[in-house]
Amino acid sequence: MIDSKDKDLKCRIHDVIFEADTFLGKLFDEILLVLIVLSVGVVMLDSVPEIHDEYPKLLFYSEWFFTIVFSIEYLFRVFTTLKPKKYIFSFYGMIDLLSVLPTYIGLFLAGTHFLMVIRILRLLRVFRVLKLMQFLGASRLLIESFKNSRHKIAVFFFFIVLIVTIMGSIMYIVESPETGFTSIPKSIYWAIVTITTVGYGDIAPQTIIGQSLASVIMLLGYAIIAVPSGIITSEIINSKKHQRRNTQVCSNCNFAEHDDDAECCKMCGEGL
Repeated sequence: MIDSKDKDLKCRIHDVIFEADTFLGKLFDEILLVLIVLSVGVVMLDSVPEIHDEYPKLLFYSEWFFTIVFSIEYLFRVFTTLKPKKYIFSFYGMIDLLSVLPTYIGLFLAGTHFLMVIRILRLLRVFRVLKLMQFLGASRLLIESFKNSRHKIAVFFFFIVLIVTIMGSIMYIVESPETGFTSIPKSIYWAIVTITTVGYGDIAPQTIIGQSLASVIMLLGYAIIAVPSGIITSEIINSKKHQRRNTQVCSNCNFAEHDDDAECCKMCGEGL
């Protein structure tokens, strides 16, 4: 049996950690956000050789301080939540865990502690703390649009892979190794850089045929860039229509559960 006092204490801690509507809950989240920003700043400063060499101990102890604080916070979240397993495997639960693991892994694998920059994902809680939940609706719309267009994007990506493979292979045949096209993979790399309009310039065709082919790939790149944007934009429009139909209330009978493709209310026939 769990003592009632322990149960009350657990509930109070849960309210502070998980709820942002109370004064202590909001204060806890605000302090947490500040600590997250500071911890990410420490990781960034530690990657600067001059600062790392001058303040090695300060950075080391700061890193472990934040790791211990976030570890304790994570354990409290697991301990106080009503469904620990659900929290552990949730999006925020995984992010909370991944934000502390790199430091411990760094004890065995050097350099992994820089992965702690993943802590910046914990700043997503700012939407809940600052009452910006309406922005989460926009993010869900975008995620849903990506999800709905994943098959179209997969086909488009496969098409691009075929194009750069063919173009890279042709360029390998047309150009000589002296111009940088020493292998088909290297030529495919050039085709990817060119078709995405990045253009590093480390490899460039020298023959007339090669330059003509490069011109075609460059022009093709501009057209290709617009395709994913069009696919996702179309899905966003469809998702908005879906949401509007699902939330639209009939002005005549106040019925709200309409089908996705409904243009009229199925209860009274009024136009939506």
